[in-house]
Amino acid sequence: MVPRLPVRDLTSRMLPTSSRRQLSTSSKTNAATTETRSTQHPPPGKRKPLTKEQRDFLSSALRVNQAGELAATLIYTAQTPVVVARHPHLRPLMKHMYDQEAGHLDTFNALIAKHRVRPTALYPLWQVLATGLGWGTALMGREAAMACTEAVETEIGDHYNEQIRTLLEMVAEWEADGYEVGPELRDLISTLRRIRDEELEHLDHAVEHDAQKAEPHWLLTGVIRAGCRGAIWVSEKV
Repeated sequence: MVPRLPVRDLTSRMLPTSSRRQLSTSSKTNAATTETRSTQHPPPGKRKPLTKEQRDFLSSALRVNQAGELAATLIYTAQTPVVVARHPHLRPLMKHMYDQEAGHLDTFNALIAKHRVRPTALYPLWQVLATGLGWGTALMGREAAMACTEAVETEIGDHYNEQIRTLLEMVAEWEADGYEVGPELRDLISTLRRIRDEELEHLDHAVEHDAQKAEPHWLLTGVIRAGCRGAIWVSEKV
């Protein structure tokens, strides 16, 4: 009767020493590859903590957005009595644009409070400047008031687009690394898109109501747009 060898001994006797060494090396390589793959991606459902840079960006975005929407409501508040007194048919349009801006401000007020973000320290200054801009352009006439809206909404639309682009890049990076993106961030992106679209709607209304007939249009809109860019830059930091 031939004695039965264990499979391990049988394999070792059937294979040359070099083949056994190659099998051992291959097994170790496969194990290392499996271990590397398992560490490349986090467990399902895990979320990546925000970096300091990302937290600063989000705080800055909420702060400047709140300041911008405050300014928008004050511009319309100052413009409406003067514009409507001369052009009563514009009352529904002015109310519609104001109501949307007031809704935007409520949204950012809530987000600022929820995430404990410090509002801009220049709130009182923006209140005075926004009121003065609205009142001054209204006195210059309907076209100038609409040119003001055109200029402001052009800058605000670009500003929201930049924020949305940055957030989408953040989401794409997290998803590529295998992290889950939480509903709060997706909701924020959706909110910014909605508000941007409503701001651009105001721009369209302004152009439809002769914004580009204001004299001198290039100078008026150029000054207002430069002022908006400056206010955005300062409010992001102060």
